[in-house]
Amino acid sequence: MKYVSEFRDPVAAKSLLAAIARITDALGASAEKPVHIMEICGGHTHAIFRYGLDKLTPPGIEFIHGPGCPVCVLPRARVDEAIQLAERPEVIFTTFGDAMRVLGTGKSLMQARAAGADVRMVYSPLDALELAWRNPAREVIFFGLGFETTTPSTAITVQTAAAEGRTNFSLFCNHITVPEPIKALLDDPHMVLDGFVGPGHVSMVIGTHPYDFVARDYAKPIVVAGFEPLDLLQSVLMVLTQIHEGRAEVENQYARVVPEHGNSVSLAAIADVFERRPSFEWRGLGEIDLSGLRIRAKYRAFDAEEKFGIGYGAGPRAVAEPEGCACGQVMTGRMKPLQCPQFGRGCTPDMPLGALMVSSEGACAAYWQYGGARLSAAAP
Repeated sequence: MKYVSEFRDPVAAKSLLAAIARITDALGASAEKPVHIMEICGGHTHAIFRYGLDKLTPPGIEFIHGPGCPVCVLPRARVDEAIQLAERPEVIFTTFGDAMRVLGTGKSLMQARAAGADVRMVYSPLDALELAWRNPAREVIFFGLGFETTTPSTAITVQTAAAEGRTNFSLFCNHITVPEPIKALLDDPHMVLDGFVGPGHVSMVIGTHPYDFVARDYAKPIVVAGFEPLDLLQSVLMVLTQIHEGRAEVENQYARVVPEHGNSVSLAAIADVFERRPSFEWRGLGEIDLSGLRIRAKYRAFDAEEKFGIGYGAGPRAVAEPEGCACGQVMTGRMKPLQCPQFGRGCTPDMPLGALMVSSEGACAAYWQYGGARLSAAAP
């Protein structure tokens, strides 16, 4: 297959859907007793709703939307700390667009900018480094966000800043890792999960072996998947086939992009710049051991937490969710967006209450974008 259209071929899709229906029937799955498959990545959630795969697949399959949106799992305390940094008069605070409208306890970065803070949206951390070069009298801080997908570019930017001696650049690091929250979900006695559709972009960096524990220790199948409709349908079929055959393995449907052992250059850059935090707070999941990254001592001069005495070094603090907001339950698969009392009422894309409605990978944003007012009206 060479072209996108081939990954959206309706004839091939019908064949995969027929195979999925046969194996679902063989498993005895039904709407009352479905097979629970969690898609970890927010990009997969959006693809499922964009192409209507939730409607095309049999009622015996229930998609559980996992915590695969790094902006969505960022705790409100970290947003508050980002705003504190942004409001310093000497600072130019740079961030990806998704993080601009996420509310802290009182306001968002966008609201801080409206009130006078110098907050600028960038497309890469190298854009932030260029701002530091052009503004030598200002301190430029980059809001480092994302899973292993975006971590290499941040690592390379820190390496470049060190090589150039760019002392007015620093990083507010909130990079996090995917395998650890999967383990936390599997350890949760209230979660009912039969298999996983694994993240494609993250796996492009880390490979497939970091998920070995899912099959080995928990006897759950996981299939790393691409993002086109045929990718997802084939991945669901592969998960169901493993369940039907009594197998639990890590399989790679996205082999055209994901190498078994990951990207060695990216992994080397990450290892050089970052180390694991003892723990990191995830919105909806709480503290998860070794799930966050921080800057190594050799690059400490570029650590905004060290430079400004903020963040985990100053002691983390818990911040409650907004009243009525169910982001935590949605991100851990305990609730669907339509079950949130604020969906389409107190929380819309124009006036988001929770991060899941803000981010381009958030589950609530997917429900709204591909259902909008119709879904809101149907919400209980």
